[in-house]
Parts: sequence; structure tokens; C-alpha cells
Amino acid sequence: MTKRLKELFALLPKCQVFADIGCDHGYVAKAMLESGKCQKSILSDISEKCLKKAQELLKDDILDSRAIAVVSDGFQNLPQVDLALIAGMGGEEIVHILSNAKTLPESLVLQPMKNSTKVRATLLDLGYAVQKDYTFSCGKIFYDVILAKKGKDFLTEEELEFGRTNLQEKPKAFIDYLKLQISNLTTFANGKSVKEETKKEMLSKAEKLKKYVDDK
Repeated sequence: MTKRLKELFALLPKCQVFADIGCDHGYVAKAMLESGKCQKSILSDISEKCLKKAQELLKDDILDSRAIAVVSDGFQNLPQVDLALIAGMGGEEIVHILSNAKTLPESLVLQPMKNSTKVRATLLDLGYAVQKDYTFSCGKIFYDVILAKKGKDFLTEEELEFGRTNLQEKPKAFIDYLKLQISNLTTFANGKSVKEETKKEMLSKAEKLKKYVDDK
């Protein structure tokens, strides 16, 4: 597995039935079974062609009825599961999947590529409590990952924007991400063709981000 998938796998709690939605090659679903973290894995993708890669990797598990492959748009064609992973998609797409599900699992691990704020807000609306919510890095790429479980919760505006765990624990990847954002905003703001109003907005945002770096 890649470093990104290993990070996601480590965050996944134990469960009976696990679903990997948009499973790609099926590496996480395979690891869940082999580690004993789940008793059964559901491989799911909206594309039958893409699903075949995972079916090949888990063919022995499918024969043993420890895994099944389902062509599905999100949760639409899935049986009831305890835990689902949705990773590597845009936040808007994840929100669409969650909002259109007839039933949702007890726990979710979500790794949106963007629009994490909307994902957090949707989780609260759907009756989930955030257990962990942090930034990690693979090389020069930064990712947000959220572990949520059904329950009541409240997030401040800052927590919605940045992630509760990031604000509480200030992990290195989060600080590095903020420093990169500050650098990019400052560089852009000081460009020759940038309008004065835009420059002020960029520099103001950079100053706000410095607060979290300086508070570390």
C-alpha cells in the first residue's frame, strides 16, 4: 500500500462488516481482512471496469465469502455495514454520497481531496460526532482525514475550517501545510499584476493563518 493508504488503514477501527467505497485496487479492504480488523469486506465502485482490479486482488476472499464486490453509486446497492471508508474523492462528491444514502454505517473514515469544511458540516447534520480530524502528508501533498461515529457533536467555525484534532494537537503536517499556504498567499499578493484589494485580502488571510503557526 502507499503511504496515504497506510495512514487511512491505521485510522480504521475494528468492525464486523467494512465497506471501501471507490475501492480502486482494493488494498485497504484486503488489509482489513488480513489484519483481522473486519470479518467481511465490501468492495464498491461506481465503475464495473474499475471494480475488476479489486476483484482480482481479493478473488480468494470472494470465493471464501469473506468479501463481495458491488457496483454501486455510494451506498445505494450496498448491504448494511458497520464501517465505511470514502477516500480520494472531492468533498462535494463525498457529501453527495452521504446525503443520498438510505442508511449509513455506525462509523466513517473520510479523506476528501478538497472542501473538507463542507464534509465536516454534513457529518454534523447527519448525526455524526467527530472522533479524529487531522492533516497528514505524503511527500509534498497534504491530506485531511476524518474519523466520525454516530452521535451528537458541535464544531466551532475554526474546527469546521481546520479540523478539531489539528487545532488541539498541532501535528507537524498541519503546521507545514499552514506555512505553505502563508508562503503561497504572500508570494501571490506581492505579484506585480495583483490588484490592491486582492493583495489586502491575501495578506489578511496569511496573517490569520500565522496565528495558528505562532501558537504552536
